[in-house]
Amino acid sequence: MCFSVNVNLVKDELEDRYGAVFPDHHRHQPSYYYHAFSLPELAAICSESPDKITLLKWGLIPHWVKSAEDAENIRFKTFNARAETINVKPSFSRAFRSGRCIIPVRGFFEWQHEGNLKIPWYIYSSGNDIMSLAGLYEKWIDTNTGTGFSTFSIITTDANEMMAIIHNSKKRMPVILKRDVERKWISTDLTEKEALDILKPCPSDYLAAHTVSKLISIKSADKNTPDVIKPYSWGSGDPYFRFS
Repeated sequence: MCFSVNVNLVKDELEDRYGAVFPDHHRHQPSYYYHAFSLPELAAICSESPDKITLLKWGLIPHWVKSAEDAENIRFKTFNARAETINVKPSFSRAFRSGRCIIPVRGFFEWQHEGNLKIPWYIYSSGNDIMSLAGLYEKWIDTNTGTGFSTFSIITTDANEMMAIIHNSKKRMPVILKRDVERKWISTDLTEKEALDILKPCPSDYLAAHTVSKLISIKSADKNTPDVIKPYSWGSGDPYFRFS
């Protein structure tokens, strides 16, 4: 699963990193914490316009959805798409063929189960680079109002060795694209087999991680603060638990 991300990224960082222009940057709101259930709008690089950064809302609405009520309901079931089934599952198969995207993040959050505890971790690039998460997107039109919605889902795969320890309940992780396959992933010339071959867990040494405080689990707290990613000790005599 991947429901919580750090997208504390500004226009110039995104444009420089992806060699793309960001025409709607005034609508982009950098934040240390975004959660899928708040249905945020995040920056993305899409297959139909790879030289432009666009904004997509989290929770993919498939093209075949008929009503606004159905669209609202299905979004809460499409925050993530499993790599193993995206080419055949009705909610994602068309987007997999023609609507692939990159979701840039600073990092993401996951929870480790230890007895009765759920310990939050922050996971990020070991080189402190922007991470490119593999995603799918669709454009859906409400036929009653004519309003268009551009929405996305983050693709998940089996956890690598490190993430299997951290996310030890589901043992899943987002697909993190290395730089040499980013443009390939969003290419319209990519075959289905080539696309599926990309959707593997990244090596553990590509990532670093540390435990963070209970702040991230407090619903009423303002999480758009550096404190949400600050290392925090959960015991064992160490300053904090860390993978690097």
